[in-house]
Amino acid sequence: MTISKFSWSRHAQSVRWGVPLAVSLLVLTGCGGDSGGGGDSGGGDAAEEYPTAAIEIMAPADPGGGYDQTARSIGRALDEGGVIDTGAEVYNVPGASGTAGLTQFVGENAGDPHQLMVIGKILVGAIEQTDSQVSLEDVTPIARLTAEYDAIVVPTDSEYETLEQLMDAFEADPGAVAWGGGSVGGVDQILVAQLADAVGIDPAEINYIPYSGGGELTPAILSGDVTAAASGLAEFQDQIDAGEMRLLAVSSEEPIEGIDAPTIIDAGYDVSIANWRGVVAPPEISDEQREAVVAMIEEMHDTPEWQEALETNNWEDFLLTGEEFGEYIGSEKENITKTLTDLGILG
Repeated sequence: MTISKFSWSRHAQSVRWGVPLAVSLLVLTGCGGDSGGGGDSGGGDAAEEYPTAAIEIMAPADPGGGYDQTARSIGRALDEGGVIDTGAEVYNVPGASGTAGLTQFVGENAGDPHQLMVIGKILVGAIEQTDSQVSLEDVTPIARLTAEYDAIVVPTDSEYETLEQLMDAFEADPGAVAWGGGSVGGVDQILVAQLADAVGIDPAEINYIPYSGGGELTPAILSGDVTAAASGLAEFQDQIDAGEMRLLAVSSEEPIEGIDAPTIIDAGYDVSIANWRGVVAPPEISDEQREAVVAMIEEMHDTPEWQEALETNNWEDFLLTGEEFGEYIGSEKENITKTLTDLGILG
């Protein structure tokens, strides 16, 4: 088996396919094509296997954050789980709250079923607030994979030992509490806005500082650049375990097994929220190619390696594939737009 390559930058060139892929991951028969993918334009008996090249997975953020962790977990499960023998490679394209990566993904990879991109609820909100020239309508939905709850943390040496203490300070002087989190309009900012609303704070008074990924947010917390932070629990787990951060609460509706912290609800504030993440393929792949990619991801989902990733990262299994995932993205766009408008984040 080819060992997966997890790099910070993209190495392989895009592959253009002119031959539809069969639904099976095992063998497909050439059905004719006119681009440089090696198809049998005469419709002969030529057969190819999918995948025939490394699966490249874009994380549209800096290393260390939730997108990056998800992409690398997918790549590892595909490779080490024996789903593919061509290898998997992860690369990062940070910027513009994920829309820079989306623009590159759509523009450079049309028709290539070996390319995947991790997306999530955060990106849906980011698209609504930016001048992005592309949207999730320009990609091919493959699978929703996980749901993750946010954690509210402070540095271990913080004066705040409970969420109630932090919220008292927030209510007394909203601007004095600097909140760190993910991109503007994402799950983290929505959570902070909901906390503000729970104690009667105008969202315009919130001092929220967005970071493009856990690699930037973690040092901001540890250095005291922010008072507190909200982001995916998995992004903070190492620092919590090491005693560098104090976990004040989690955003789940029910307590999380093995996590020594109350829910925000149990701490006295009627707020809960979950982030989801999944993968999409580029535009202009055929129905057969899409079905082959979906089948590959479904097989990956059943590997012990993926199940271990779910457990290790406290991710909830949230599988939804194909057209149903596409419909879910559409409903999320409507719901998030309404939420951001209600909170004053969108005009």
